[in-house]
Amino acid sequence: MNILALESSAKAASAALCRDGLLLAESYQNSGLTHSRTLLPLCQELLERCELPLEQVDLIAVAHGPGSFTGLRIGLATAKGLAWPDEKPCLGVSTLEAMAWNFLGWDGVICCAMDARRAQVYNALFRMGPQGPERLCEDRAISLAELTRDPNLPGALLVGDGAELCLRSAPELGLRLAPPNLRFQHAYGVARCALEHIRAGEHGDAASLDAHYLRLSQAERERLEREKRG
Repeated sequence: MNILALESSAKAASAALCRDGLLLAESYQNSGLTHSRTLLPLCQELLERCELPLEQVDLIAVAHGPGSFTGLRIGLATAKGLAWPDEKPCLGVSTLEAMAWNFLGWDGVICCAMDARRAQVYNALFRMGPQGPERLCEDRAISLAELTRDPNLPGALLVGDGAELCLRSAPELGLRLAPPNLRFQHAYGVARCALEHIRAGEHGDAASLDAHYLRLSQAERERLEREKRG
């Protein structure tokens, strides 16, 4: 199965092309340009370099959240645009679970954490084994104080742009930072995660793709506050 995977949930954008779990090529860009300018060209160049036309891609996979509201919308829109002409299957996967798949072969607990501002992180914990990550909790928006009380956290490997926040919040828990080249989101993890979900019998299409933000946007929170005051 040929999978084209997209990752645009944070500052960097990436695209990966995988065949049956094997990484054929990956493009990564963290130059400060908006994902609307970088993501689609990354996909097009990737397919051209691999001499694989889009028609031969069997699945479009994309990180559907949590993450940057704008970044996620760009990734989902790009996936839908690539899939709709030929009605290709699409699958959205958890950004946090995809991050864990980058550590296949690691033995121990992985704490995936993205900075959600306001002293919170988007977080999920996984126990890594030979078959891949086993969930220890659902994706959540959680305060740093609450996360440090999770009994599965001590000794965990920290992954994501919220990793250093977690380390500073609980220096006594023996937490470890993943190396910088593996710490952040990569589209390969999205592809590998999507493959596992497909093997488990999940299906999806462009129409069913949707973002999983975990919490309301700032504009929505401000609107609710105005309605309460009014």
